[in-house]
Amino acid sequence: MNKHEQYFNYSFLSKEDINLFDEKGFLVIKKILTPSGLTQMREECMKAWNAQKQAFDPSKSWLQNSLLVNIHHQSSVARNYYFEGPLVDIASQIIGPNIKGATSQLTFKMRGNTKPFGWHQDNGYGELEPYNALTTLTALDDTDRGNGCLWLIPGSHKQGQIKVKQTEEQKTKQAEIIVDADEDLAVPMEMEAGDALIFNCWMLHKSDGNYAGDRDRRILFLRYADADAVEVYNNRKPRLGRLVKGSSIFEEVRAFEKEL
Repeated sequence: MNKHEQYFNYSFLSKEDINLFDEKGFLVIKKILTPSGLTQMREECMKAWNAQKQAFDPSKSWLQNSLLVNIHHQSSVARNYYFEGPLVDIASQIIGPNIKGATSQLTFKMRGNTKPFGWHQDNGYGELEPYNALTTLTALDDTDRGNGCLWLIPGSHKQGQIKVKQTEEQKTKQAEIIVDADEDLAVPMEMEAGDALIFNCWMLHKSDGNYAGDRDRRILFLRYADADAVEVYNNRKPRLGRLVKGSSIFEEVRAFEKEL
């Protein structure tokens, strides 16, 4: 028995799953968290959130209201899920044998947060090469159109990296990177709590505001990348992240966060 099976449901993608991912650019993994895992993840993530965040404040930026970075430093169940959970094997089926964690954060739209987040690619915010990074969103609440679920455009990853220029002022203010998209092609990614959505780094996606009134929309965002992925926007320096499978040509990656 895997030491984390109390919290996580382990599985592998079938050949049909992988073909569908290649064609559509996304998959939903049902009930990747067990009921115990979902309860523990909520408790630990909310403890971290409440220690640093307040109620939604419309005068604050989307970063202040919606993001808490490096949640794996503050939650043992999130850390185990990130480094040793079922998403690691799933990522290796899509990316390859050498994998590192690239991002861990909470992406919350708490009740009252009606701010939408426009169309973008995750690789637009942190361009990594090779272009096979994988975004994973694990729902801690039922997510639907009422509380601001994700929308995406199936197959949009096939257009590749969309180059977006930002002014220095926009970079300083950490402004959103919005791209054009055909709204008629969009589909809502409604999920049950405990499900995970995985998608290609070039997938066009957005989210609307949370208009549910009495419900939150809490998501655990984990990103995985090739162990040798470099940051195109940062003079091609290696993206630092803990190795979760295989090895890397970069010594700084091999040594990163070994204490955790």
